[in-house]
Amino acid sequence: MKKRLNGLLTLLATALMVACDAHIEEPDMAVKVGHVLCTDGQSLSYESYDGSGKEAIAIVFYLNRDPGTAGNGYAVYLHDLPAEAFADSIGVAQGTSADLTAYDGNENTFALYDTEEVASPIAERVFDLWRYGQSAYIPSAAQMRLLYAAKALVNPYIEKCGGEPLPDAADDCWYWTSTEVEGQETAKAWLYSLGSGAMQETPKWQAHKVRPIITLNE
Repeated sequence: MKKRLNGLLTLLATALMVACDAHIEEPDMAVKVGHVLCTDGQSLSYESYDGSGKEAIAIVFYLNRDPGTAGNGYAVYLHDLPAEAFADSIGVAQGTSADLTAYDGNENTFALYDTEEVASPIAERVFDLWRYGQSAYIPSAAQMRLLYAAKALVNPYIEKCGGEPLPDAADDCWYWTSTEVEGQETAKAWLYSLGSGAMQETPKWQAHKVRPIITLNE
């Protein structure tokens, strides 16, 4: 009887050891910088996206850890929008922010679109992208700084998904932000260089590219 009990205990201990050795790690489903945002709103690693049959629309470039900032992070569109003017005329306040530290591109873009006294070709172009519930907008100066910091990380995934990499060339790297120049709000807004991180005050009637971004929401 004692031998049988010892045998059962040995079998039980062996089974427990095998169970521990056979433990399978759960896949990490957390969103990361470089993940692919699809048109259905799901963010996937490139490995999971490749062959999934889903359509890529943007690449995650920033994850938000600040509870005071809206959204869980940002993703950048795969493609530029053609060069357009910030406003079709100057001299009218468009209601956008001049705060260089604010992550308020979404609010700024709506203000540009909603101003009746003057049209904003760049805002109209961005609003044409609103499909599949993906609310694209013109990034603020602060959001462009985040994108510039992540450029080296996201460019390989942008290219893998068939997009246009964020440029380095001096003659091709300037983009509109949605942030106006303080004290000159009716006439100028900020351009941002994704080649160098520099900024430049620019008359609103000039035509420049936009690289839309999207806020990630659960």
